[in-house]
Order: sequence, then C-alpha cells, then structure tokens
Amino acid sequence: MSVSTTTLRYPSYMNNDLIGLIGPLIPTPRLHFLMTGYTPLTSDHEATSVRKTTVLDVMRRLLQPKNMMVSTAHDRNAAHCYLSILNIIQGELDPTQVHKSLQRIRERKLVQFIPWGPASIQVALSRKSPYVPTAHRVSGLMLANHTNISSLFDRALQQYDKLRKREAFLEQFRKEAMFKDNLEELDHSREVVQELVDEYFAATKSDYLTWSSSSMRAQGDTGE
Repeated sequence: MSVSTTTLRYPSYMNNDLIGLIGPLIPTPRLHFLMTGYTPLTSDHEATSVRKTTVLDVMRRLLQPKNMMVSTAHDRNAAHCYLSILNIIQGELDPTQVHKSLQRIRERKLVQFIPWGPASIQVALSRKSPYVPTAHRVSGLMLANHTNISSLFDRALQQYDKLRKREAFLEQFRKEAMFKDNLEELDHSREVVQELVDEYFAATKSDYLTWSSSSMRAQGDTGE
C-alpha cells in the first residue's frame, strides 16, 4: 500500500495525483478492478544486507503469477490478457535501464495484451523512504488490470448459486423490509456480477468494442 502512494507523497512531473495514477489503467468504466504484484519480498532478518537487483529482474518478476497478491484460477477456455500495466519502480536506478528493460520484455513477448487496445507498460519512478531499511537496491510494485480477475467473481457466483439452491441463510434476509416479499434484489445483484464476468471475457476478444457498444444499446432499450 505504501509503495502505491509514493508518487503522490514524493511528487514529480507525472503520476502526482490519484486520477492521473489510476485513470490510464481503466479503459472502460466497468473494467476497473485492479490486481497488484510486488517484488522482491523479504523477511525482517533479510533486511540487514543489501543485494543487487536490476530493473529488468524486477519488471520480469512482476509478471510472474507467484508474485501477484491475488489468487486467480487458470481458465483454459479463455485467453486472458492484460488491459493495462503500471509499474512503480523504487530505488537507485538509471532511467535508461527502464527503457532497455521494456525493450527486452517486448522482444521476449513476456506480456499478452488485449488485441483491441495499446500494448504498453507504463512505468513510474519513485524514491525510497530514507527511514525504512530494505534488502534490495531496486524494488517494484505492479498495478495491473487483467481479465483473469473475473475468475474471482465467477467463483463468488458459483458459491452464491450453491447457497441459493440450498436456501441457506435466506431467512436472515427475509427479516429485512426490502426482502420481505421476494428476493429479486439478490437475483438482480447476481445478474450484475454475471454481466461483469461476461464483459471481462469479451475484453479478451478483438471485437470487444463492437460487443461493448451493442451491450450498452441493449441496456438502454431495457431502461437500465
């Protein structure tokens, strides 16, 4: 959390406000759920010695699933990809190293981006806190918008369907005034989450912009 706000606490010519930091990561209003990754992770007893870590090492490790802070399921039926990436790099580094690292990542094709949008990794450089000792000269935080975040919502839908089928805990809801006559509010909420999962899946396709416009027209016809 502290790394994500370093560009706000140590302002520079870019990424110095919250809108400028988050805005480029969200291509459409509904696809705004971000996941984070951090590297390198160290324990307290490892913070006494300083290790050499290059910018390329940090940016390459940020793309590895084991360094992500979100546990998402692997879906073989969908070619999940990144919508956008922002890497916040902290430490002692030369800006030219960032350019070389991005070039190496592009040459090795380590990142799969959406087919209907720009394929680029944004990078923000920030200073380290002089009061917090770290074991590495360079560290990085990744804020990413990835379509595989939909697996979390899909998992929640599956769990909800099981509870609804067994009518578990529904009596607690019926005690409330809004659920006294029916449970349509719960059903509507499920539909909203399902539409979000469908949109993330559609975002992996090259015709997403056409799908998005047709979906908005359909919602307008139904008065939503």
